[in-house]
Amino acid sequence: MVESVFQAKVIKEIKQRMPGAIVNKGDSSQGYPDYIICYKDKWAALEFKKEENAKHQPNQDLYIDIINDWTMAAFIYPENKKEVLHEFYAFFGV
Repeated sequence: MVESVFQAKVIKEIKQRMPGAIVNKGDSSQGYPDYIICYKDKWAALEFKKEENAKHQPNQDLYIDIINDWTMAAFIYPENKKEVLHEFYAFFGV
């Protein structure tokens, strides 16, 4: 699956399940996560990949690790979508 198509489907699902969520596209040119999602009093970051073994850009692992220490952050790809979204929704309490 093309990464942009996968991203669009997941973001659409998140917006439907979490009405009013703020979904911001990150600056991936610096290795920041693809999306920052804010909902009520919490925020999380998701870095999309087209597949499990897709290449990671410089700093992506670093930023996901740092952000995950503060809040919730994860790499998400079709093979782990179910598990990551389960954790994501549990984190937000939805």
